[in-house]
Parts: sequence; structure tokens; C-alpha cells
Amino acid sequence: MATANLQVRIDADLKNETEETLKSMGLSMSTAIHLFCRQVVNQRRIPFEIVAPPKYNEETLHSMDDTLEGRNLSRKFSTVDEMWDDLNA
Repeated sequence: MATANLQVRIDADLKNETEETLKSMGLSMSTAIHLFCRQVVNQRRIPFEIVAPPKYNEETLHSMDDTLEGRNLSRKFSTVDEMWDDLNA
């Protein structure tokens, strides 16, 4: 099968972010575009969604660990007034 080149203009930042995201999924830009085109032809529609793992920064990951371990959480309140009293103290 003969191949053809495809040239696309895209914002440099978007290209870099896309390549980084695709890399996290084990795909190159060329492979992702090939997959997209093949599925457009097969399904005759915009075909599918590829979702990268969420990006969390170090602070968010630490906070998530704290929450799961029950660390650094606010205390429990019996009433809203009790909570406001604590917040305003």
C-alpha cells in the first residue's frame, strides 16, 4: 500500500501537550492520527475518545494520600453553628 504525507499546522503548545499526552498512552502523533483516520473511515463518524490518565501535581497527590489516610483533615462538627464558631475562632 502506498503511503502519503499529511501536513498539518497546529499551535506549538497544543502540539507539545498532545505529544506528551499521547506518549503517556504509548502512542506517537503519527499512530494516533492513523488510528483516528482508520476509525473515521470504518465508522463514518468521529469515532472514539482516548483519555489520558489525569494529571495531578505533587501537592494534590499528597493531599489525596492524606485524605485516604485520615491525616490533616478538619474535625467533625455536630452543627453548622459549631463549624462557623470554629472557623471564626
